[in-house]
Formats: sequence, C-alpha cells, structure tokens
Amino acid sequence: MVGSIREAVEERERSFLSRFAQCAADSEGRPRPEEPDPIRTAYQRDRDRILHSKAFRRLKHKTQVFIEPKGDHFRTRLTHSLEVAQISRTVARALRLNEDLVEAIALAHDVGHPPFGHAGEQALDETLREVFQGLDGPQGFKHYEHSLRVVDVLADLNLTHETRAGISGHSKGRKDLEASDGQPTSTLEAAVVRVCDRIAYLNHDLDDALRSGLVGEVPAEFMRIGGSHGKRVSAMVMDVVENSLDQPAIRVSDAMTTQMNSLKEWLFENVYLVEPHPADQIVKAKKLVRELLLHFLQPGALPVGFEGPVGAVDYVAGMTDRFAIATYVSIFVPTEFSDIVAEVP
Repeated sequence: MVGSIREAVEERERSFLSRFAQCAADSEGRPRPEEPDPIRTAYQRDRDRILHSKAFRRLKHKTQVFIEPKGDHFRTRLTHSLEVAQISRTVARALRLNEDLVEAIALAHDVGHPPFGHAGEQALDETLREVFQGLDGPQGFKHYEHSLRVVDVLADLNLTHETRAGISGHSKGRKDLEASDGQPTSTLEAAVVRVCDRIAYLNHDLDDALRSGLVGEVPAEFMRIGGSHGKRVSAMVMDVVENSLDQPAIRVSDAMTTQMNSLKEWLFENVYLVEPHPADQIVKAKKLVRELLLHFLQPGALPVGFEGPVGAVDYVAGMTDRFAIATYVSIFVPTEFSDIVAEVP
C-alpha cells in the first residue's frame, strides 16, 4: 500500500536515528494542520516546498560576498545554501540525526536575504531605524527574521514548527563561534545547520577571495587546518563529528574553534570590509537599496499586492540584484538615457 511508505520511513527513523535526533513522526506539526503525505515525511515535504518556491530560486541572483563578480564560479546565495545543506547533511548522517530536517533548514535559512548581500541588509536596517525611530513601523531589518516571514507569509509554505525554529535561529553575524551555538535551542538538527553555515562560508568565501585575486594566498596559520579548500572543509567536519558523536549538543574542539574564529576575523579584515572598490560597490549598493526603499515607502508607489511600510520592505527585500538595478533605473533614470546606462560596462 502506498499509504504505508511514509509510515515505514518513520519507523526506520525510530529504529536507526540517534536518541538525540528529531523524528518526523514526533513533529509538533504545522501552523495549519494538514493531512500527512502518503509517501513523504513532514520534513521531506518541508524540503520540497522550499526547493520549489520562487523565493529559493531568486537566491541564484543574490550576492553572497562579491557584488557582480566577473566570473561564473563565484558563490551566490543559492550556491551558499546548497553548500550549507551538503555539509549539514554530511554531519547529520554521521551523527545519525534527521537529514531531511537538516536539509530543509539549510535550504531555507537565507531566503530572506535582500539584494546585494550584507550591504543590502545594512541599508534596509539603517534606513528603517532612521525613518521609523519613535514611530509605528518596522524598527529594523534582520535577514533571518525576514526568512521566517518569507516562508510563513509571503510564500505561505506552512512549514513544520521544527523547520521554522531552525530558520529563525541560525545567524551569528561577526560574533565568535561559541559552545552555546551547538546547544539545541529547538532541535539538534538546527544546531548542526548553525555550525555548518559557518563552516561553509568561512571556506567558500576564502576560496572566492583567492579566485578574485583580492588575497594572494592562504595565511600559514590557516594552511595548518588543511592545504586546500576541500581539506579545510573536511577537517572542520571531522572535528565536529568526532566531538559530537552520541552527544546532546554539537561540539567543536577548543583548538578548531580558535582557528575558525581567527579565520572569520581575518576574512572580515581582509575580504568583507575591503571588497575591491568599496566606494564603487558597497556604498553604491547600499545607496541603491536605500533609495528604492524610500521610494516604495511613499503612498501609491507599491505594485498591487503590497501595502504599507511592511509591504515596501517585502518588495525591496525580495528583489534580486539585477531586478533591483533595473527597477532603480526605471524609477530614477530618465527614459531617454536608459539605453546609455545599459551599455555602461
């Protein structure tokens, strides 16, 4: 019977997964109750809904670190999310945790990112704090909070409570990796994604910085982690697995934690804060996002389906880099000059 396939999968989870894992059959459910799928578990359905959503597809044209990179091999928000999912599944499989839940959280954790990466996020946050200080309205912008709004409201995916909790609690910013990051505030699977998100971006951002020529070589202290991109990822993953096996938390050794935090700080000082031509890239990207938001905060400026200050944030945050640029040109550049702008290298 087809109807027994999901139940068989759920039974296999109970018999195989770690006692610390989140079994799909034990999910707290969805905001709106639904009949179970005859084939897929609750977390498999979450993953599929995220994967097929427009918000996920838009990530392919949203900046990871390098704004408008010259080359096809630089990461975008989409490839970043896929790398986080792959690393997280590797760790989850080794620890006998729920791979489907891990994958769902990882794929959705950045769907709320605005255009131009952290530059766009900073522009939205700063502009909203300035415009609505002391007034009713959005008091700032955080991409992880907006990611939850995307899956809950804008895409209306009706995801399980466990996936939603993992999406809302992943971001660290510039803070050091700490033991508390591996603690299961919701599920151990969410903690896996939290740690693996950092493993992913530390390594692929370094890889992209080398490819771009922004940095000439990997400092010797980080070569001790591994002599190549793949070996550094493997070393970090092995450290997590060895220290977390049959444990109620995701743990990283003190030595590896120190190295990862040092690499994070090095990237901020040598890559994130000194992107090539910052005046031409980051500053302009922030100005573009700011001007778009201020425009769409004006009465009557939003397209049908969006309303008020929250609608303005939804509309601008949902833009891809290239759509934001095209929209900016259509609003602020006289029509007779649009062809000239399009030809500028």
